[in-house]
Amino acid sequence: MGMIFDSCVWVGLASNQLDTRAVVEAAGDLPVFTSAISIGELSFGVHSCADATVRSMRAAYLRQVESRPVLEVSKHTAAAFGLLAAAVKQSGRSPRARYNDLWIAAQAIEHGYILLTLNTGDFADLPGLRIATLSPKSQA
Repeated sequence: MGMIFDSCVWVGLASNQLDTRAVVEAAGDLPVFTSAISIGELSFGVHSCADATVRSMRAAYLRQVESRPVLEVSKHTAAAFGLLAAAVKQSGRSPRARYNDLWIAAQAIEHGYILLTLNTGDFADLPGLRIATLSPKSQA
């Protein structure tokens, strides 16, 4: 068993908006993975930043995240994504605004991992997904 951090957790750690100890406690002894999708989102943050100093800090942080085990997207991920997107649409919500979240959730399901997120609403009622969330106390 393992745990995947949602992109918002990585961003919260990078910006010191999350208490690192609380995140470590939430993961416990589970190995922590990142998604290739999160790498893309963080890379976007690096390349779209106009301030050279901030861009450099973001790039350094991205390299740290990339040093963790990264889960790649596979045909099994794609199949899980399709099921999740359909479930979201059938619930009356649009999957379009949630595509990246759904890909990360699909990876968690594919590998049988728990997804750690701050945005439980983005993952509400997704079949087969196990979620862990940080309490408001764990946010700085």
